[in-house]
Amino acid sequence: MQIKLLKNLEERPERMLEVRELKKNKEELLPFIHFAWQIYQGDPHWVAPLKNDLLKSFLGKDFTKKIQCGPHAFFMVWENNTPLGRILVGINEKKNRKTKRRVGYFGYLELVNSSEVLKCLMEYAVNWLKNQDVTTLIGPLCPDNDVEGRGLLIKGFDSPPVLMNSYNPDYYRKLLEEYGFKKDTDFFAYYTNQIANLRARLKKVSAFAMQKFRFRIDKINLKYRDREIRDIIKIIDAIVSDSREEDNGFEYANPPTYEEFALEVKKFLPFLDKDLIYIARSGEIPIGFVFALPDYNQVLRRMDGKLFPFGLFQYLWYKRKIKGIRGLAQYVIPGFRNKAVNAAIFSKILDVAERKQYEYIEGSLISENNLRSRRIFENAGIQPYKIYRVYRKVF
Repeated sequence: MQIKLLKNLEERPERMLEVRELKKNKEELLPFIHFAWQIYQGDPHWVAPLKNDLLKSFLGKDFTKKIQCGPHAFFMVWENNTPLGRILVGINEKKNRKTKRRVGYFGYLELVNSSEVLKCLMEYAVNWLKNQDVTTLIGPLCPDNDVEGRGLLIKGFDSPPVLMNSYNPDYYRKLLEEYGFKKDTDFFAYYTNQIANLRARLKKVSAFAMQKFRFRIDKINLKYRDREIRDIIKIIDAIVSDSREEDNGFEYANPPTYEEFALEVKKFLPFLDKDLIYIARSGEIPIGFVFALPDYNQVLRRMDGKLFPFGLFQYLWYKRKIKGIRGLAQYVIPGFRNKAVNAAIFSKILDVAERKQYEYIEGSLISENNLRSRRIFENAGIQPYKIYRVYRKVF
């Protein structure tokens, strides 16, 4: 495609943009990865991904398994061999079969502040999707539409993201909305450094609920990892199968199989703190779980995307100094909703946070429609400090 370029609303001599679909090899995907450093140079809040890990994920077995949900393509736009933008576009066929829709997704969007560059990228993405009978585009999302990198940051640009949450320049929102994207769903991040106060508030509610509704909270036991994973899958299956539930936490994601979830656990093992993962059970029936992680972004932001040679020493040093937690996932089966199960599990995590002297906790990403989880924070006077938006465009 050849298209006139207009930058920053100033008329410039006519220039020609070129869009290339990248081959899925190291030589072509390294520029895709490196382009982010061009966009965020000098931004104190951006957390650089580990370059080698990202390349391995694009080319390795784990990414391939995610991508097996449908076809995908990498695009970049160039001007005289200077990169100006990038995007990944794909189709989650597994999700489409379930919902009986033809929807595509986009992710890893980065670009200079130019509506013409966005138009150029999106026209290629849309044409690629149209050729496969797709009629709607949503994003930003990652392959398999999981929680990592979900949504465009639209509020909360004054601090770094926590682990696995996205970050972007504030002009991305304007460019997408001018192109015709509309809000689909907002996701909230809640932050508090008043851990003792929140813990005291939840403690009373939790003790009463556990006695009244006869459930207990068990810390995950990785010695019996197979059993624990199967119980978590049972919880997810019960949630997904509840046809009355409009928002079950899987608006965009595919509910994982045992094998897929085991793969995720393996991926997270280097980051796991078993004291931050709990399963609620009534008798031997699993009824809910909460999964939290130390905020390793506090380490990654010091490493500029490189683990070797010197980044490894930084990683080992700063790993001991992590002061925050991200509450990543919380689910309760339909029969135990509105019985303070989430609050009871979260209370356990706050116990650990206080004992290990964590200074803050972020609960994210919580859908705007998930009122039960939002109430844990909002009833304590904690409001969203970051908002991430998934957009939709019909064509």
